[in-house]
Amino acid sequence: MSAPLRTPGPLFYAGSARIVLASASPRRVALLRQVGLAFTVADPGPDREWPGQAEPRHGVRALALEKARRVAVRRPEALVIGADTVVVARGVRLGKPAGGAEALELLRQLQGRTHEVWTGLAVVLGGDQRTAAEVTKVQFARLDDAELRAYVRTGEPLDKAGAYGVQGLAAQFVRRIEGDYANVVGLPLARLRQLLKEFA
Repeated sequence: MSAPLRTPGPLFYAGSARIVLASASPRRVALLRQVGLAFTVADPGPDREWPGQAEPRHGVRALALEKARRVAVRRPEALVIGADTVVVARGVRLGKPAGGAEALELLRQLQGRTHEVWTGLAVVLGGDQRTAAEVTKVQFARLDDAELRAYVRTGEPLDKAGAYGVQGLAAQFVRRIEGDYANVVGLPLARLRQLLKEFA
């Protein structure tokens, strides 16, 4: 007779603090649910402008920390997770498109090329805070304008950095990924797990 299965202890976070995700992104929510984390969600408010001339690795960390701090003020007892993602193509930051025309222009810059996806992480608990940044390289297939326009018409690109969702219809455009796939979705789970260990 085989031994009964044991219920594992916390795999992602072993601490006792209540966790709050400072993000309105359904993709980040889905990723944290995937790893079995118990948490609540708090919208940190509108996105802020990029911090001056900051390089991607520094800019995403600063924006993630700002989001986490905004929520931590309201929830001082909680461990607050903030995140911010940006797509960088040939040194140019590509944020969320304002509409279909801008989404099409962003996708034209990505098709047939390799770009970087940077996500900044911030974890805040009381007066303690940690930040980190993760980068993943993504190679897009060559696509003609008709294909790009058809994708834009689906509406998927309109609320995503770089105007595409790797976990959605745009998966068919991705030829190669170097690095953390979850980072391209919007939350590098392995890096976040390491940060949370410092608070356990």
